[in-house]
Amino acid sequence: MSLNPLLAGIRVLDLSRLLPGPFATLYLAQLGAEVIKIEEPNGGDYARLTPEMFEVVNGGKKSVTLDLRKAEDVAAFKELVKSADVVIESFRPDVMGKLGCDYETLRAINPKLVFASLTGYGHTGPYRNRPGHDMNYRGYAGELSQTGAAGDAPSAGNFQVADLAGGALTCVVGILAAVIGARASGQGSFVDVAMMDGTLALQVLTLAGMRSTGKPAPRGGDILSGATPNYRIYETADGKHVACGALEYKFFANVCQMVGRPDLLKLPFAVGPKGEPLRQGLAELFKSKTRDEWEALLADGDSCVSAILDMDEVLANPQVQARGIVQQQNGKPVFANPIQFSHARTLNGASPKLGEHNQEILGR
Repeated sequence: MSLNPLLAGIRVLDLSRLLPGPFATLYLAQLGAEVIKIEEPNGGDYARLTPEMFEVVNGGKKSVTLDLRKAEDVAAFKELVKSADVVIESFRPDVMGKLGCDYETLRAINPKLVFASLTGYGHTGPYRNRPGHDMNYRGYAGELSQTGAAGDAPSAGNFQVADLAGGALTCVVGILAAVIGARASGQGSFVDVAMMDGTLALQVLTLAGMRSTGKPAPRGGDILSGATPNYRIYETADGKHVACGALEYKFFANVCQMVGRPDLLKLPFAVGPKGEPLRQGLAELFKSKTRDEWEALLADGDSCVSAILDMDEVLANPQVQARGIVQQQNGKPVFANPIQFSHARTLNGASPKLGEHNQEILGR
């Protein structure tokens, strides 16, 4: 049995900053790639201004300092490109060209190079040069219009859907596909990932609904966004909440049996006013006990009803601990890679100091 990381031997030059790009290369580093952060000498990645954020997305990487506005540092970067498999950057389109480090220039140095550009809107289209952040990409992609309770304003939440899922993870898929292709054909690739595109592509059920009705469901009006009484969030007696995910009849029947309310099965599983009697009945039911009492009664009973936990509770959760997804780094929690392999291991290293690996990699 080999316990080598699966991406051992892959070298990644990471010019990205803040959250989306560094989160993408965090996955690559955890899977065994050598990820070298290319940072400006004066301050480096802007995320270093918030050390806790920097540390949770830059573990296991190396750091060198180069100022790509200086000819000698551009030359040093191009020397690194000769031995690199991947370059990833998150500047606006045309910035790398102005620095003399665009894909066409770098592929002349290394034809097998995979050059990934992770931007808000991509390298084509009328929005290509617009600035933006997660909320902007989600808004343009229509995701925010679907997020929140019926009748309420859109809700951003504290999960950066566009940055992390639409952007970073989509970029990882593109990079890995291009690396496999380069190894098979000898030809690298320019990987153009727009966070707006990636966020839009996640909304398959919203699109399916539009294909059926010709228009999107209103916020909170879809079967999986709280419109049906048996797939909904309910408040409990202590002001906390449970997720009732008893979408299928068999699970809801189990809930009704365990709580001694077979009468609820007679009420319609309906969207809109017809479902109001069941919604009201379940709201009153769940308000009769605390969240933890419901968890103790229902969670192990094949019910699809579970507690909604705060993050401090999540970190102490026995399922989380059993899976090993939370690790300690310098006495503080970090996330391990969530993928577990039968014949390979993932890595969890400390985040680098600015320029920590200059001597090792640049010889200076």
